[in-house]
Amino acid sequence: MLNEYQIIDADSHVFEPIDMWKKYLEPAFKSFAPSADMKIKGEEIVHKISAQVRREGNKQIMQAHPMSVFSGFDSESHVRAMKQMGVDISFIYPTYGLWLFAIDTMTPQLAGAFTRAYNNWLRDFCSYDPQIIKGVGAINLHAPEEMVSELLRVVEFGWQAIFLRPNPVKGRLLSDPVYEPFWTKCEELGIAVGLHEATHGRLPTTGADRFNTRFAMHACSHPMEQMMALLALIEGGVLERHPKLKVGFLESGCGWLPYWLWRLDEEYNNLHWEVQDNVKIKPSEYFRRQCFIEIEPSEPCLAQVIQYIGSDNLIFGSDYPHMDHQPDIVEKAVALEEQLQSKKIVQKILWDNPVRFYGLE
Repeated sequence: MLNEYQIIDADSHVFEPIDMWKKYLEPAFKSFAPSADMKIKGEEIVHKISAQVRREGNKQIMQAHPMSVFSGFDSESHVRAMKQMGVDISFIYPTYGLWLFAIDTMTPQLAGAFTRAYNNWLRDFCSYDPQIIKGVGAINLHAPEEMVSELLRVVEFGWQAIFLRPNPVKGRLLSDPVYEPFWTKCEELGIAVGLHEATHGRLPTTGADRFNTRFAMHACSHPMEQMMALLALIEGGVLERHPKLKVGFLESGCGWLPYWLWRLDEEYNNLHWEVQDNVKIKPSEYFRRQCFIEIEPSEPCLAQVIQYIGSDNLIFGSDYPHMDHQPDIVEKAVALEEQLQSKKIVQKILWDNPVRFYGLE
């Protein structure tokens, strides 16, 4: 709690210990455990990440979170950082897993082994204090036939959310028919689906086909992949067929949303006859009905975004402990009260909306 606000961090991260993969992978796959420099049998798990970016990233993380680095970013250090920031509940997404599960050439069997290993490790990580550190399960998009079974397995852990990459995997969009049983089960169980991008992944990624710097690739990947994921879910009829499905668009800011919804609505007005089997209402109505988006407290047009879509769909995430995490980000989020002139709206962003998204009692 900070300044009388209860706070849910809807998007925090772990740094998976490098030795955990070998420990948690099933025996048949242990030889594929990544090395200390995050290579699998000598092959990089990332794409176009320079030595300079690695050095600067490590430097920034060390400066921002020295005690967590010293503790190996274990469960205790995560809870300690939450208390320092004023966060009451934290939902946890991976770091290396965002890349590891996103190697398009990886076999479905190996991707499944990494997925299960991560989920088992995260279950143990969160057992330190499961009331305040909440696991978000990984799902293997490489093997559609495994998605429902892994979903049911993490539900048995007591988890209420899973995450997916927004990018195409093995040429399949999120609206591919093979994923339909998965969407059905998520809707039936009330599971929150967080879409989370990661620059330098080895999946088709906006910007990676023409730029080489993190400056350019990071600017493109997060918002633009989310824009296309939202389009896929609408154009492919996923949101139409599953009106109670909850989807969150994370770590991309929200400033792009009014323009994108306006443009999609305009396209729908002109071309609704082309997509009428899958799209029955305006795209903006689908978003307002069942989607959530993570804000950045420093965004310049937040009041205008709220004016356009309202305040019921906005959530907050700290991105702890990544290189672009700001140690004072929770304070900046709380300070939005002055900018928005509404304590009620800030309370909705920091607590009420993520409670609805993640299905908390």
